[in-house]
Amino acid sequence: MRLVAKIAYWLVALALVVAILVSLDYTPVQAILISLIFGPCALALEYLMPKAKNARDKVYLSLAVLASVILLILCLHYFVWTKITQGGYLSSKEVSPMLINPAFLGLILTALSIGDYVWSKWVGKRFKARDRTITFFSERKSVTLPVAEIAYVESNDTEVRLVTASGESYRNKTGITQWENLLGDDFLRIHRSYLVNVASAVLSSPDTVRVGEVELPVSRKYKDSVKAALNDTHPMSE
Repeated sequence: MRLVAKIAYWLVALALVVAILVSLDYTPVQAILISLIFGPCALALEYLMPKAKNARDKVYLSLAVLASVILLILCLHYFVWTKITQGGYLSSKEVSPMLINPAFLGLILTALSIGDYVWSKWVGKRFKARDRTITFFSERKSVTLPVAEIAYVESNDTEVRLVTASGESYRNKTGITQWENLLGDDFLRIHRSYLVNVASAVLSSPDTVRVGEVELPVSRKYKDSVKAALNDTHPMSE
């Protein structure tokens, strides 16, 4: 899913770059060829920038990426297209002044790299539980479940019970606090004995959370955090 989302982002982003280039009087084929330069260079900027140790290294990296883009654009215009034009495939075109303008190129590269970073973070947060599975032992048998299928975890001191969205129940000896750490931010502690999947939970009253058809108590200790988390994702039902 994450790979599909990343591909979708770059298809849309490069389509917008193509539209900008067409507005600069390039043909669609020429615009597509030029846009393919921006993708790898924006990715290089995105992934290498965090590795730069100081501001000077960041400046050098930015200049190197800009120089690479300009060099590739000039090569495309004056070497590649010259040969293709002789074969009759494309019309010749002088390089647009905008495509050797560092400010314009920097704006496009920055927009592409920041957009990819923000989109990747959102997709990662949105689908991390859906893509992740967890393996544990229940009644001496190994069980593997998608994290997103776990509706809530219930503790009765000596063992915990994992209940899925479909109503299946699995017993396990791992403590509920350990489960809280294992399952991560997609699960919310509402009581010393209950841990719920945020995606499945609804704040049905100030003192209860509904998960499917089950009403679970909210303890005083967790009231504020539960209200803040679930009011942001689910409005309180009447």
